[in-house]
Amino acid sequence: MTSSAVRQLLTIDMGHRYTAPDRFYKGTRFLDELEQLGEQIAREVFHSDWASLRPLSGHNADMIAVSTMTRPGDSILTVGPDNGGYPGISDQGYAPMVGVHNLYFPFNTEEWNIKVEEARLLIKDRKPALVVFGQSFFLFPHPVSKLVETCREIEAKVAYDASHVMGLVAGGAFQDPFKEGVDLIMGSTHKSLFGPQGGIILGSSAVESQVKARQFPGLVDNAHWNRMAALAWALDESRRQGAKYAKQVIANAKTLAKALHENNLPVKCVGGGFTESHQVLLGITGDAEIERFTTALEGSNIIVDRGVRLGTNEMTRRGMKSKEMERIAELIARVYHQEPTARVKREATRLRQEFQRLEYT
Repeated sequence: MTSSAVRQLLTIDMGHRYTAPDRFYKGTRFLDELEQLGEQIAREVFHSDWASLRPLSGHNADMIAVSTMTRPGDSILTVGPDNGGYPGISDQGYAPMVGVHNLYFPFNTEEWNIKVEEARLLIKDRKPALVVFGQSFFLFPHPVSKLVETCREIEAKVAYDASHVMGLVAGGAFQDPFKEGVDLIMGSTHKSLFGPQGGIILGSSAVESQVKARQFPGLVDNAHWNRMAALAWALDESRRQGAKYAKQVIANAKTLAKALHENNLPVKCVGGGFTESHQVLLGITGDAEIERFTTALEGSNIIVDRGVRLGTNEMTRRGMKSKEMERIAELIARVYHQEPTARVKREATRLRQEFQRLEYT
């Protein structure tokens, strides 16, 4: 959820304008100043040497990373789509289009994380040019610090796709990828972060000329300057309020997961404490059962994806805390146990109406 200030900035005159890094256009000083301000705030929030707010989406940011840090014939190591990795940089997505081969981390589905020793052997044996931590179904911090030295030994670049946990990283509540040794963070700005839809790239000085200096004009030409203004404001909200927000998001996710488990839903990673992020994963299997459950939830005014992946970002931004997570878990459980949706819908709507104001702005 974006704040009212962020929404207002999306409507400004900069949405009709553009500039370019080579200063081809005149009369664009204010756009240039805006970009510099946004990058300054982003560097402060994420502890990076440089930042770029130009990517149009998280996927565009991933494309920039792959395009500038690999060559045709190289390999890229990521979490596979079957284990909750992002399909956009898998063999289903962008990598094969630029002649890059996909390798996938050995993954422990019980602990929902990368198998460190097996991954270390794979990196040494297959020597990927780019190792990308992060995933779409992202419950726990990845073992970056345990594998980064192995990556350095084979001269692989190390990136971290923070699309889903960007707001938690900004709030210092998940992990600090740069402190653990990555070269690059990229991802979306509209999931756990406060921003409008879009992308961002942050990096160390070692890869600035390789990535930032090469994104224009091959991969990003006209950036959306109204979006950049809105993102700069959202980053400042995160700078001021992000730590409190991220802590509450994770606390809410843990409470929601525990309450769902106590209501006899199949929540993943019970032994690991369910989650350390904003996400809760339900282990519901079978297309027919998933469709039945998610459609029944939708009919009850409770919106989830077909993962079944539950996120606490929006609920937290609206000011909900542990008590509300327990109420939501009860409503979800009643749908799961096939109570008629009409009654649940009334209660879900009533709960939502109690929280009309966005917090952490």
